[in-house]
Amino acid sequence: MIQIIITGDEYENDICPLIKAFYPEEEIKVIRNSADRNETEKESITITVEIVDSYLCVQGLKGQELLCKEEEEVFPSAPDKAVTELSYTHDQQVTRKKEIRNHLKRMIYRLLHNMTGRELPWGTLTGIRPTKMVLEKLEAGEKEADIRRFMSEEYYCSQKKTELSLMVAGRENRLLKDMDYRNGYSIYIGIPFCPSTCLYCSFTSYSIQKFGNLAEAYLEALFKEISYAAGVLKNKKLTTVYIGGGTPTTLNEEQLERLLTHIDKKLKPSQTMEYTVEAGRPDSITGDKLKILKAHGVTRISINPQTMEQKTLDLIGRRHTVDEIRDAFALARKAGHDNINMDIIVGLPGERMKEVTYTLEEIRKLKPDSLTVHTLALKRASRLNTENVEYDSANYKEASEMVDATAHFAEAQGYGPYYLYRQKNMAGNLENIGYALEGKEGLYNILIMEEKQTILALGAGAQSKFVFHEENRIERVENVKSLVDYIARIDEMIERKNIFLTENGHLL
Repeated sequence: MIQIIITGDEYENDICPLIKAFYPEEEIKVIRNSADRNETEKESITITVEIVDSYLCVQGLKGQELLCKEEEEVFPSAPDKAVTELSYTHDQQVTRKKEIRNHLKRMIYRLLHNMTGRELPWGTLTGIRPTKMVLEKLEAGEKEADIRRFMSEEYYCSQKKTELSLMVAGRENRLLKDMDYRNGYSIYIGIPFCPSTCLYCSFTSYSIQKFGNLAEAYLEALFKEISYAAGVLKNKKLTTVYIGGGTPTTLNEEQLERLLTHIDKKLKPSQTMEYTVEAGRPDSITGDKLKILKAHGVTRISINPQTMEQKTLDLIGRRHTVDEIRDAFALARKAGHDNINMDIIVGLPGERMKEVTYTLEEIRKLKPDSLTVHTLALKRASRLNTENVEYDSANYKEASEMVDATAHFAEAQGYGPYYLYRQKNMAGNLENIGYALEGKEGLYNILIMEEKQTILALGAGAQSKFVFHEENRIERVENVKSLVDYIARIDEMIERKNIFLTENGHLL
């Protein structure tokens, strides 16, 4: 166990993920007041974090033995240190807090590096979007050499991950220049049904076998929300439409046809830059469904194997065969789909380099247009966590090597990285990367991950994200996750957006 004693909780969400990254196998216990030290376990490692105004002190102890200590007085560049905190402007307070946070994280990083001998590939960066600031700096015209120095000095980011960030952000920058994303918006439509729930999944999804009787009522509610969404951002142009889930193709052919027909009528997706449907699970795909998608002008689909190892598919609850993956892909090509993404996951239970290499070789034979590589993140809501499933997982070094293998594979096959994001509790403190052939990038992925555009999200568990570019502000409006509640409270879900847009729409 790793114990953390924090005086004050203002920076707790910054501190804990960084410490967890150094000790991924350990349970983390937070004690929020140094007066409660008697609660600590004497033989555990304890990290103490003291923050008093601009004075920062971090210590590492084993029992009562001091292992390492860092202390420093932080003087923000603005405002002058003689100025009292009460007189700070809002912007000065934000600047001060950011400086203290980054300074504190660097101190903790150095402390933990000295204690463990480890280095983290992303340095002190623990957030979801490490490329966001790189993209912003490229857009502002900063030189790559200055960005490299900034990433190294401010965040201790490794040279390897800095170069990856520059590569991804550079490609994003080129793609975004071709679209007026500030004056546009995208729509996400969630279909929360799946053939079964995967062991690692924490998304809003419901087994079609168990909840299929609610599909019609769900569609009726969803159609109502789609109709509302069609008229609320009249001053903006719809850029992309993305249907995800769950697994949208869990719907039967007649339901899928009605859904896409309603979308055609209300949203005019044929006039957008991209129209994506996550076909996802091969056991939900039929030739007729693929033809329906093509007939309605869907420009991009995903068929996601996650692995090509049958024993792993069985273990994680996918309930389909490797042959079904190959068959679904062949059917999609036959139906005319020329922009197909495939997802794989590195770090699945029991898998090592041998299994990942085999999966990549099978992917090579299929030749998808893009490949998204996820590093397994154990989310609190997944069955892998809640059911305490025992499995042999890859360690930090193995996970890094497997991710490197996917990068080498992508480069050899002509795929370039075009978007990147991270999640908490990822194997090896690594990342998820989308690779694509030139011209086959998923534009929606860039827009949502880099928070460049308002996303109007519809369906159970969907979270709308409103981007106010002039104010550098992002606001979220959520729908309820429960399938039954969404159906019963659809008018309330619509009214939530309506109230927000009535108050803020003129600023978008």
